[in-house]
Amino acid sequence: MIKRVVVSTQAQADLAAIDRPVALRIAAAIHRFATTGAGNVQGLRGIHPPEFRLRVGDWRVRFYDHGDWIDILRVRNRRDAYR
Repeated sequence: MIKRVVVSTQAQADLAAIDRPVALRIAAAIHRFATTGAGNVQGLRGIHPPEFRLRVGDWRVRFYDHGDWIDILRVRNRRDAYR
């Protein structure tokens, strides 16, 4: 089942600030996760509602998984992703 992807305004700004080849690799990883569920995904502990992260090299995509759609919250470098 293909999940619909909703990207927040902040995540759009995060992607726009990243070098284009890296941003395209991140977008491809998001698409792959939305279509197949494949990817390095972990649930973040201690956060309510449950939040997940998708690891793409040194980048982290934080999102909510609502079942049939995912809500992309932020795209950050790993050193800034959890602050």
